Formats: sequence, C-alpha cells, structure tokens
Amino acid sequence: MNGREGLTYVYAVAADTPALRASLDGVQGISGAPVFLLGGHRPDVDTGAVQGSGPDAVAFVSSRVPADEFDEPNLKERFEDLEWLEGVARSHHEVVQAVGRHGTVLPLRMATVYQNDERARQALAAQRHAFAERLSLLRGRSEFGVKLYVSPAAPPENGGNSADSPDTSSLSPGKAYLRSRRAQHHARESRYEPAERAAARVEELASRFSTHRVRHPAQRGALAGPEENVLNDAYLVPADQADEFRSALTGAMEGVDGVRMEVTGPWAPYSFAMPPPASEPTASEPPASEPATSEPPASEPATSEPPAPQRSAQRDGRTP
Repeated sequence: MNGREGLTYVYAVAADTPALRASLDGVQGISGAPVFLLGGHRPDVDTGAVQGSGPDAVAFVSSRVPADEFDEPNLKERFEDLEWLEGVARSHHEVVQAVGRHGTVLPLRMATVYQNDERARQALAAQRHAFAERLSLLRGRSEFGVKLYVSPAAPPENGGNSADSPDTSSLSPGKAYLRSRRAQHHARESRYEPAERAAARVEELASRFSTHRVRHPAQRGALAGPEENVLNDAYLVPADQADEFRSALTGAMEGVDGVRMEVTGPWAPYSFAMPPPASEPTASEPPASEPATSEPPASEPATSEPPAPQRSAQRDGRTP
C-alpha cells in the first residue's frame, strides 16, 4: 500500500512541531504503516517549520490503513474478529504512547478514520481551537487508574446450613425467609463495608494531587477476574506529583482487610480526551455490542492498562 492508497487513520492530536515530526521517523502504526503528522498546513520541505505555528498549531497523528479493512461495511464485520481487534487496539495504543513520550498527546477513539487526508484536515480545522484548549489542560499531566477489588463471596457450607446459619427449623416459612434475608444482608454489609471505607480514603487522598477524575463503570466478568471490581476511577495527575500520589494511595490501604487496590499508570490521558463536538463531520459507529478483549476497556491492548481507546469509525458524511 503506497502513501496514496487506503484511508486516513487518526490516532491522536498533538502540538505540530518539527521536533515531534522528527520523533515519528521510524514509528509504525497499524499494519506496519508509517506514522506521520497531518496538520492544517504542510511543513516547509527544507526547515520542517509549520506555517501558521502558534498556540493552535495542532496536528492529527495519522497513518494510512487499507480500505478493505476499515471502510464502513468491512469495519463492522471486523469488530467481531477479536484477534484483529486486539491487534488494532495494541497498535493504536503503542502509537499514542510513542507520541506521549515527546510531549502532550490527546488520544482519539480507536478506528477514527477519514476518507482521505483532505477530509481529515477539514475536521482538524473545524476543531482546532477546542483541541488546543484540551491539550493545554492536559499538558504536564498523566492518567492513573485506581481500582478496588473485593474477594468473591464464599459459598455457604452444606447448602447454607452451616453452624453460623440461623436456625429456622422452628419458624414458619415466612419468618424463616425473613431471618435468612437479614443474615444475607448482614453478610453483604460485612463484605462491602471495608471497600466503602477504602473508596472514601482513596477519594480524599487523590483529591490532594489530581486535577480531574473520571469514574468508569466497574468491570465485570473476565475483565475483573475472580474478584469483584467495586471501584474503577481515573485521575489526571501532574507529573511532578506522580510518585507522591502513588505513595499516598498505598498508605490508604493500611488497616483495610479484604480489599485489594490496583494503581496503574502513568498513561496517556484516554479518559480525559474531549468528546467530539456536534459540529464535526457525521460519525457512524460500529456495532453496538462491546468487543470483548483481554483487559480494560473493551478493545484495550492486552499489554497495558489505560482506559483504552473507545470504538469509533469517524466518517465524513458518507452513509454506510
């Protein structure tokens, strides 16, 4: 596939600078395609300087992708192919992380695709100021994930007739049922109360360091493993406070039994990426069902744990 074939895939938004353009030399994206910056103005071939540089000089981090995989009808089908999906998610994340090592990056949703470079430039121009403002907010900050887990409830012994179970043999069926329900409620409170205390501590301590928080839904099923995920938050933390943030959270778990904390990061700020404004080109989404991949979020790379790119096939007014 040469540089003129295929569709334009966009991984992220970043400040358009000669240094970042140079850093992308050799970086490969999906299917091994070269990654490049696609700005509103083409850089000078001799100096690399970007015309119209300034606070709003932003660019799409892009590569070319094959149309037979990423056009609308085929993309819907591909999202059901978990092996393909995981490979795309991994490549997307690796490009975002590579850009993030050289400056602030605003990750875009996975499978943000335009018909060609010119369509992508039009979308970038329409959102340039909003992107620049968001990059300013994220500058010097990284995302950290904080999760709390409780152990699964132990099954009752002897079918629920253990020595600790209430004796209901002399009670009417109605009273026996109510007593059993009260016992279950008490057991549930005993199991979740430490997690509630831990969550309150986490929130109080994290607020001292983070500037923003996003509360994600608790993970379920294979993503959570054998434990139950009861807290799944993301925090935006200044880089110079990252170590102190981690240390404070570790101390928050002292004296809390039955609860496990998991802190991950620093990551590119996926959870704090700005949703597309209503004025951008029409976006048509892949199938509504969430793809099941290994580890968070659905469609997140298996090798890491940021709130990975969300699904989206961004179009330029075409109908499927």
